[in-house]
Amino acid sequence: MPEVVGVRFQQAGTVYHFAPAGVDFEVGDWVVVDTARGESLGKIVTAPREVPHSEVQEPLKSVVRRVETGEISKAVELKASEKETVIKCAELVARHDLPMKVIAAEYNFDGNRLTVYFSAESKVDFRALLREMGSLFKARVELRQVGARDVAKLLGGIGRCGRLLCCCTCLCKFDPISVKMARDQGLSLNPAMISGVCGKLLCCLKYEHEQYLEIRDRG
Repeated sequence: MPEVVGVRFQQAGTVYHFAPAGVDFEVGDWVVVDTARGESLGKIVTAPREVPHSEVQEPLKSVVRRVETGEISKAVELKASEKETVIKCAELVARHDLPMKVIAAEYNFDGNRLTVYFSAESKVDFRALLREMGSLFKARVELRQVGARDVAKLLGGIGRCGRLLCCCTCLCKFDPISVKMARDQGLSLNPAMISGVCGKLLCCLKYEHEQYLEIRDRG
C-alpha cells in the first residue's frame, strides 16, 4: 500500500494525499506541494500512513519540500494582496458589463497563477475579461464559477445559531440535504427557519438525522 500524508490548503478544506517521498513529516508542518495550479502552500494534517490504492488518486504526487525560512511571510503578503485583487477584478467586471459577482481571489504559492471565484445566475462569456485580467495581474488567471454554498464558504459569516458558519470552520464537503430531513426531525418547514445564509437548506440538518430515524424506528 502507498504511504501518504494528508495536506490541507485552507481551513475546512478538502484533505489531499501526497507521497512523503521518504521525509518524516509531522502534523502541523508547512510544506510546498505540486498541484494542477502550480506550487501551493499547504499544511500537514495527517501523519505519514499507508492507505489502500483505492483511496489514492493517481498519479500520486509527492511533497516538494518543507517551507523555507522567510517563505511564510511571502505567502502572507500574497494573501493580503488578494483583497485588493478582488476590488480590481470587480472593477473590470463592471467595465465589461458582465452579469457576474466577484467573490474571492486566490494566488498560488509562486504568485504566477490567480484563481478568481465568481457567482452568476447563468453561464458568462468572460473571454475578453480573462485576457484583460491576465495582462493586468501578470499571471495566468482562471475564472471559476461557484454556487451559493461555496460563496458562503469563501466569504464566511454567522449562522442562525450565532456561531461561525460550519462550512468555514469544520465542513470539508457539502452533503446532500433535503426537506425530508427537517420533516423527520419535527422542525418547521418554513424556508426562513431551515435555510442558511447561503439561501440553501441548513447543512446541520444532516448532523443528527440518522439518530432521529433510529429513535423513530425504536418507537
